[in-house]
Amino acid sequence: MNWPAITNRIRVSRRRQPEEEPSLRHRLHMWRRRLFLFLAVIGPGLITSNVDNDAGGIATYSQAGAQFGYALLWLLVPLTVLLYISQEMCARMGVVTGKGLSDLIREEFGFRSTFFVMLAGLLVDLGNTIAEFAGVAASMAIFGVSKYIAVPVAALLVWVLVVKGTYRVVEKVFLAACVFYISYIFSAFLAKPDWTSAIRQTVIPNFHFSGAYLVMVIGLVGTTVAPWQFFYLQAGEVEKKIGPRQYRHARMDVLLGSITSMAVVFFIVVCTAATLHVAGRTNITDAGQAAAALSPLAGRWASWLFAFGLLNASLFAASILPLSTAHVICEGLGFEAGLDQKVGEAPIFYGLYTGLIVVGAGVILIPRAPLFKILLLSQVANGIWLPVVLIFILLLINRRDLMAEMTNGRVLNVIAWVTSLVMIVMTLIWIYVSIFEAGTVPGMFLGPMG
Repeated sequence: MNWPAITNRIRVSRRRQPEEEPSLRHRLHMWRRRLFLFLAVIGPGLITSNVDNDAGGIATYSQAGAQFGYALLWLLVPLTVLLYISQEMCARMGVVTGKGLSDLIREEFGFRSTFFVMLAGLLVDLGNTIAEFAGVAASMAIFGVSKYIAVPVAALLVWVLVVKGTYRVVEKVFLAACVFYISYIFSAFLAKPDWTSAIRQTVIPNFHFSGAYLVMVIGLVGTTVAPWQFFYLQAGEVEKKIGPRQYRHARMDVLLGSITSMAVVFFIVVCTAATLHVAGRTNITDAGQAAAALSPLAGRWASWLFAFGLLNASLFAASILPLSTAHVICEGLGFEAGLDQKVGEAPIFYGLYTGLIVVGAGVILIPRAPLFKILLLSQVANGIWLPVVLIFILLLINRRDLMAEMTNGRVLNVIAWVTSLVMIVMTLIWIYVSIFEAGTVPGMFLGPMG
């Protein structure tokens, strides 16, 4: 035997052995680093997607389940893709340019275009803010609390949170609010649905060729994708100072938000399908009515959990919708904006936020306020606003002088343009139905889009 050679191999082996351990430690360190990076970036995408499950959205989803049972669950799969594609483009623009959407529209297309965007944003979000405080009133009524107590207290809470808190504090509260949507999962299980049928109809499309079915499909699309989301999400990426190196994590944040948001919608539809639809209560006009109707059908706990989810969603959206509007207008006019700015540094930003909260809550406290007309007008304005904003986004995202190598690829561009055109056509149909056919389609819900 060649003992010197064997001894030499053993020595070399011993020298190399310790190098394997650092390699393992290095891999664990890299995984931890990636996790911490993702947790540092997470927020704007998750918050923006989930806040869209607001009072108007919950009412629409409740009506979908009550009127058609599980038949519309299949639509949630393409809606998840739709939500992700539209929001990812805004997240990418915010990450690459470091500017908000209104800011880019003003710089690239001039003040006239920006003025239209600002005016539409103000009208739409004011109507939707009113809807959120209506949701607060409806949910607290289930617990026996008068709207004259619930609405002012809610308005004060959301105002103090945003005006007195920093971006980090406010974001943590908003992320915590996302967790409370779990109440809809419990409500769905307490309703004892037919899970086999629900899952089957989620996977296999179930078309109904009727006017009411088409209107509900359009309503679900309009409720899921709203223009304010684009502005708030992009402003969030900018305010959080997320750069191109964190883009992959920002994209995962948007994906996670899209999936969790649609999962909540799934359980809302399942809950109302298993109770209201089965009991023949197919016409729900608002989310509070859905919560109250659950009590005799699925028990008081299911009703309370549904009402709590509505309260959480309404407070959540009542905080964010005015924020989105303040960002749109201040960016468009070149004023200081952002939660990390002090009131004295951004008076227009905080003044707009305060004004929207006061008007939104105040309208709910007016006896016999024409809420239906307000919601209808905001819905129509939202429908007009959405196609315009989508076209601006697609034009901006393909500008190489802005996005460099981060423009849409050919395949993504085809998907994005086709998706946007489908949304525009469906939105125009929705506007027509809202203005000219209101009340002619049985069971139709005319709540605020988005």
